[in-house]
Amino acid sequence: MDIIQAMISFIIHIDQHLVEIINTFGIWTYVIIFLIIFVETGLVIFPFLPGDSLLFAAGALAVLPGSELNIIILLIVLWVAAVLGDTVNYHIGKKVGTSIPPDSWLGKFINQEKMDKAEAFFNKHGGKTIFIARFMPFIRTFAPFVAGASRMNYRYFLNYNLLGATVWVLLCTMAGYFFGNIPIVKENFSLVVLGIIFISILPMIFSFVKSKMDSKKAK
Repeated sequence: MDIIQAMISFIIHIDQHLVEIINTFGIWTYVIIFLIIFVETGLVIFPFLPGDSLLFAAGALAVLPGSELNIIILLIVLWVAAVLGDTVNYHIGKKVGTSIPPDSWLGKFINQEKMDKAEAFFNKHGGKTIFIARFMPFIRTFAPFVAGASRMNYRYFLNYNLLGATVWVLLCTMAGYFFGNIPIVKENFSLVVLGIIFISILPMIFSFVKSKMDSKKAK
């Protein structure tokens, strides 16, 4: 419980914690940011790490006078982390996705029946799913894993991995760079972070409501 509370606090107050990290580690902050984004996108068991909010906060801090973060280096580091994370996640899914024990916690979400449905879904909707997933917490972590487990064509996956990482990193980081230090945003950064998270999960909420409504109509 303490770990969960600490993680929630870290995400909500990401700007304050990132300042502490910069003050403590200086230029090594790039490595820490790289690892957070890489793990969040690359390891299916860490979907709760900050993604959008970290990019926004890092962009906001990069514009400050005397900041240890250079916006160009930051964009490159974040982009490489995002691309490599999805790539590793894809290959992990391809390697172990179909051999997950059905009685494990992950097996409840990923099994052969769902893999067959996922494969059909990726064949139909293809790369746009990988692209859109970039902007959705949790889904961002699971999508490349499922793509690999369902044997989505890697070259096709890679194209949308590169495109999604580019748009995601540029949009979230530059939004922080240009708007993160506006007084009203700076004074209410925690609310802004919660707003970013809420907007990110809206597609999941709409999808869930739509599926429920469709199932009721089917009855």
